[in-house]
Amino acid sequence: MLIRIEGTNLPGNSCGPSPERPDGHRGVHVGVQRRAKPAELLDVIAGGASVATWTLDAVLTPAPDGGADLKGAYIQGPPGGRFIYLNWGTVDESGSFTMFRRAKLWLTAVPPQVLASAAESGVLVGRLGLTDDRGNPVCASIRPPLIEWSAATE
Repeated sequence: MLIRIEGTNLPGNSCGPSPERPDGHRGVHVGVQRRAKPAELLDVIAGGASVATWTLDAVLTPAPDGGADLKGAYIQGPPGGRFIYLNWGTVDESGSFTMFRRAKLWLTAVPPQVLASAAESGVLVGRLGLTDDRGNPVCASIRPPLIEWSAATE
């Protein structure tokens, strides 16, 4: 099974200040974090891109509670608490990525009927806007209605 994350409305190549960067962030990029490896990112995309799309391999297995569990190299968390991290950071002239925030896309918020349809069709799609109400990169816990989950074919 595949999981495809489709992001729109990216925040741009710079964003507002934070406690560690009172002058704001420049060279903003986003990527999907490998499980337990914050420095390993899948498909780092510039914050000024028009869209961002990531495709992840996943395995759907039965969960101990009788539901379904998703596992994969880019899926974080324990059974019953699975999620995907989108890491936001700056990329400097040397190409080094320095994370300053991240968003947690909760797979536990995928409606069971959508997950069942995705298992049948082969693709689970999550669509979300990547800019918050203040014009900064979206962060914190992301669940519907901030993300829309659906099933699709490749």
